[in-house]
Amino acid sequence: MTDKPDITQAMIDAYDEYTHLSLDRRKFMEKLTLLAGSGAAAATIAPLLAASNAQAAMVEEADERLVAETVSYPGAKGEMKGYLVRPKDASASPGSVIVIHENRGLNGHIRDVARRVALEGFVALAPDFLSPQGGTPDDEDKAREMFSGLDMAATVANAEATRAWLAKREGANGKVGAVGFCWGGGLVNRLATKSEGLNAGVAYYGAQPPVEDVPAIRAPLMLHYGGLDERINAGIDAYRKALEANGKQFEIFVYDGVNHAFNNDTSSARYDKKAADLAWGRTITFFRKTLS
Repeated sequence: MTDKPDITQAMIDAYDEYTHLSLDRRKFMEKLTLLAGSGAAAATIAPLLAASNAQAAMVEEADERLVAETVSYPGAKGEMKGYLVRPKDASASPGSVIVIHENRGLNGHIRDVARRVALEGFVALAPDFLSPQGGTPDDEDKAREMFSGLDMAATVANAEATRAWLAKREGANGKVGAVGFCWGGGLVNRLATKSEGLNAGVAYYGAQPPVEDVPAIRAPLMLHYGGLDERINAGIDAYRKALEANGKQFEIFVYDGVNHAFNNDTSSARYDKKAADLAWGRTITFFRKTLS
């Protein structure tokens, strides 16, 4: 049995640069080869850094406690598609949660997260924010490239249209929160600055919004960050000061010793179960308080 290769922080940082900043695939593999010591080692390590579509879901697609469907609904300027999940036997009209994907689009992992939210007693909708470009493709690298073609203002408008559609659905109580991860965390922050009707926002390691937009925030926020995520964490202090100066309701949690994407259980190198479980418990408690 082959031992699992050592994955250093420098390798994780290089992968983060590749997925979010300037490195292309070829340059990333060249850098990883130098860090790993050989091309063979780099080829072994690269899949461990990436998210794996083969990773088993925490909640199976056919879970009998849930009702799941693919839906279409009006976006700001066109049709949006998404994955809608609700508890089969809800005792009362639940609140609703928008589950916003990373920069890989609406994939199996985010559908799994939506099912987890629904099992906690909420109606969960995971929109595909690549809908204006035809939807999320199977090729993860192609999906990532498509995000550069999204207009942020139009995307926030689609997020607000999603909130408005959920708020009017029968069988729910009209209150809508949003939780997002990575790119999706950044979108939650942006949505909070533009939506008058958002009832709660939770951003996992998401880019902060322009500080000049913070006064417009109405929803209470919960912000989760990985302690080793220097790229995103560089904006925490300014965001915190703006939230405080404008009297906003918010909580910030920084989880020491964990990386960007620590909640993504399909990425073995970056997932941290202890931090993920703690953040998830805080998130669900927050939604039960704000969306009931």
